[in-house]
Amino acid sequence: MNSLTKHLKKSIEIIENNKNNLHNDLWRLNFHLMPPIGWLNDPNGLCYFKGEYHIFFQYSPFNVNGELKFWGHYKSKDLINWEYLGVPLLPDQPFDCHGTYSGSALIEDEKMYLYYTGNVKYSGENYDYINNGRGSNTILAISDGNNIISKKCLLTNEDYPKNFTCHIRDPKVWKENDNYYMVLGGRTKEDKGVILLYKSLDKINWNFLNIIESENKFGYMWECPDLFDLDNKTILMISPQGVEKQGYKYQNIYQSGYYILNGDYKTNNYSLNEFTEIDRGFDFYAPQTFLDNKNRRILIGWFGLPDIQDFYTNKTIEKGWQHALTIPRVLKIIGNKIYQQPIEELKSLRKEQLNIENNKIYNIDCCFELLIENILNDITIKLENDVIIQFKENLFTLKFDSDKLGCGRTSRSVEINNCNKLQIFVDYSSIEIFINDGEEVFSTRFYPNEKNIILEINGNGNNTLYPLNSFSIK
Repeated sequence: MNSLTKHLKKSIEIIENNKNNLHNDLWRLNFHLMPPIGWLNDPNGLCYFKGEYHIFFQYSPFNVNGELKFWGHYKSKDLINWEYLGVPLLPDQPFDCHGTYSGSALIEDEKMYLYYTGNVKYSGENYDYINNGRGSNTILAISDGNNIISKKCLLTNEDYPKNFTCHIRDPKVWKENDNYYMVLGGRTKEDKGVILLYKSLDKINWNFLNIIESENKFGYMWECPDLFDLDNKTILMISPQGVEKQGYKYQNIYQSGYYILNGDYKTNNYSLNEFTEIDRGFDFYAPQTFLDNKNRRILIGWFGLPDIQDFYTNKTIEKGWQHALTIPRVLKIIGNKIYQQPIEELKSLRKEQLNIENNKIYNIDCCFELLIENILNDITIKLENDVIIQFKENLFTLKFDSDKLGCGRTSRSVEINNCNKLQIFVDYSSIEIFINDGEEVFSTRFYPNEKNIILEINGNGNNTLYPLNSFSIK
């Protein structure tokens, strides 16, 4: 630990211990992980290690709007009771001095191998920070689960293919047989988003293997790649930037979704199915998955988006913090589509159930799970007469009737054949909607003025509401 590391750790401890604005904050969430203060973005290094779940996250404690990035760290034995372990990964070396950017965890030899991007931004008037002026270093940090033991720079800009810009980042690493593989998100000099594939025999020395790309250009940058097998299909999950809107598709500034990958991606004998968005809401980006001890493929996303200030905002900024992580979701394949289901552990948060009748108005605490089953036709759910959740004529829509709760959020929709079941999780400033056991999902933030909100359901389904307890976080 050098003097810079000590100084950064001490500064973070001071600012986290003086978060006065967060007392009595009605928008702090009950069953989502949030930053202690400041800014949170991508989930990182998700893994199951020595009987515990570990969730790292991009963290800017000094600025509610981002800037210098660290890795914050939570752990849990059951995904319900959490312990905050502080900030283990800091930008304290020349190869990561302007930010410890996103990455992943490989578990082996009783250690965590944490791969991430070390960001360096050079000073210069002629830099555009796309083609020059930025160092995108691939770093390995080895951890015992609590502390970083060592850090080593593995790849620099000089090691990547020459037809790429400086935008190469977000390593995801896995082991397959006796080999290790890594995917990195990249932007070519022709402004095409692609994935770089690397191979290693020892986790340290990496050789470039192949480019994975769509036949036609699909955005200028592919961030946060994740490549994994799910129910005998190979999934490539990415967060592309620069995709143009197409009807109800691709409405956010940046997207998150997946391709089903056919053939051998380690050679050029492969093809990609059509890109499918993984979440249709206003606030979702940079998902990452991992396998747990029950062999579940679990996804967690950033409950937010970058660069949204020209479109909508988050009222928590005035309280000194911004963003959260989504609830963990278990993935499965039905047909050629990923379905997402909330983890079973969340059921342990349920209090005594309430039966909610259709076409009546209720005033309830804004922390609940709403389950609507056996929906026969159209349905409309209203929260505070401003958030409208509706299925009508094969169109599912989440919309805000005003800026009162949505802070600039407007409307998002998806065409589906039917809506038989809804599972909706409402926290004090978030909503996650699971349609037909996760066939489609919508995630959004919203900002009611009271702890209690008005709920009205206009439909003919069977409604059950569970008030929810909160996570335990120490």
